Amino acid sequence: MNRLLNGIAAGAAGTSALNAVTYLDMVVRARPASSTPEDTVRKFEELTGLTITKDGPDSASAANRRSALGALLGIVSGLGVGAVYGLLRPYVRAPLALLGIGAGVAANIGTTGPMVALGITDPRTWSADSWISDIVPHLAYGLATAAVFEGLHGREN
Repeated sequence: MNRLLNGIAAGAAGTSALNAVTYLDMVVRARPASSTPEDTVRKFEELTGLTITKDGPDSASAANRRSALGALLGIVSGLGVGAVYGLLRPYVRAPLALLGIGAGVAANIGTTGPMVALGITDPRTWSADSWISDIVPHLAYGLATAAVFEGLHGREN
C-alpha cells in the first residue's frame, strides 16, 4: 500500500513539474496552450452523447468546463502513472535517470495514445517544435516522479 501511495504522491510532484515546464515554455516562446485536452473532452461528449452544460455545446460554460475537465484529465493521468510506477518499481532495476525517462515516456504514451485513437492528433504530422513542447515536459514529469518516489520509498526502508 505504501508503494501505491508513494507512487501517487510522486505522480503529483511529476504533474507539478510537467505543468511548470509547460507554462515556462509558453512564457518563453509566447505560445498558446494546447487545445487537445479540451478537444478530447469534446470528442468524448460526441461519442457518448453526454452534455456538460444545459447551455449548449458551443456556450461559454461548455468551453470553460471542457478546459477544466481537460486539465483534470491530465492530473488524473499523472497520478495514475505515478501509481503504476510505485507498484512496478520493485521489479525494475535501473539508474534513476533511466527510470525517470521511462516514466516520462509512459506518461506521454498514456496521454497522447488516447488522443491519437480518438483522431484528435497525429504525432506523425507534428513539427519539431510540437515534439519539443510535448516530450520535454513529459521528461520533467518522469524525472520528478522517479526522484520523489525514490526519496519517499528510501525513507521507508
